[in-house]
Amino acid sequence: MKRFVFLAVLASTSAFASMTLRYENKDSKAYAAEAICSGSKQDPVKFSASTTSSVSIQGSTPCKVTLGGQTITFDGDANIVIKDGKIAKK
Repeated sequence: MKRFVFLAVLASTSAFASMTLRYENKDSKAYAAEAICSGSKQDPVKFSASTTSSVSIQGSTPCKVTLGGQTITFDGDANIVIKDGKIAKK
C-alpha cells in the first residue's frame, strides 16, 4: 500500500512539472513561440518586446522552443536571447 501511495504522489508531481525560461528580447517587437515539452504542445509562449524577463513552460523536459523557424532544445531551466527575430541560448 505504501508503494502505491508513493507512486501516485510521484506521478502527480511529474504531471505538474515546469521549467523556467529566462529571456532577453533585444528586438522592439513581441514574439509568440511554440513550445513542446515531453510531446505536449504549449502554444504560444509570449516574449515581450525590448524586455528581460522569464516565462514558465508547463511539462517535463526535454522542451523544444520554436521561433522564426529555429528550434532550440532545453533539458531544464535556461537562458535565451532573442535578436533580429532569432532565438539563441545564452
